[in-house]
Amino acid sequence: MSLAVGAASSSRNMGFDKNKEKEGKSSGVYDESDNEATTGDKIGKQMSEASACSTEDEEDEEDDESLRKWKEQLLGSVDFDNIGETHEPEVKILSLSIVAPGRSDIVLSVPEDGKIKGLWFTLKEGSLYSLKFSFEVKNNIVSGLRYTNTVWKTGVKVDSSKQMLGTFSPQPEPYTFDTPEETTPSGMFARGSYTARTKFLDDDNKCYLEINYTFDIRKEWAATQT
Repeated sequence: MSLAVGAASSSRNMGFDKNKEKEGKSSGVYDESDNEATTGDKIGKQMSEASACSTEDEEDEEDDESLRKWKEQLLGSVDFDNIGETHEPEVKILSLSIVAPGRSDIVLSVPEDGKIKGLWFTLKEGSLYSLKFSFEVKNNIVSGLRYTNTVWKTGVKVDSSKQMLGTFSPQPEPYTFDTPEETTPSGMFARGSYTARTKFLDDDNKCYLEINYTFDIRKEWAATQT
């Protein structure tokens, strides 16, 4: 409106009063074609926006469907609808065993609070051994489950290790996992008592179990662990 008023005032000041009525009439005429064009532009814009929103919604639905299919494939025979999207995975460590060639497995008790009273186990110096975990997964998929272990001797950290276990779907039967074989250190300075902390975590750093314990490295295996 301000532009129209300004144009009329300018014409009067320059002496074009004779054309004022004509110009006024022409400027005040309602042009239906202009209105139709404007309406058409608005409709076209609305249709374009609706089309864009529809495309984004379809892409989101495709992504959700792809994620669902991936989870269903990983879950196998488990009914995904009964599990639910919002349930947090539950991982419970059932047992931890030390496996040494030519010896019976040393099966360690795993308290739920992770607190071990006294000496947990004894290893023979210079011996081959590996660890075996047994655990169950409930409610939902656990992604990037891993095991970490940190060892100290007389307050000084002497070892830190991490072992990736993998991604697991819930199932009635427990899982088992064997770590690669290692050799215990040997020699006068290797023998003695150690403190350690073991954790089981997932990709989100959620800790399912933390165990603080002590163990010994001796010249021979403990008599009770034959």
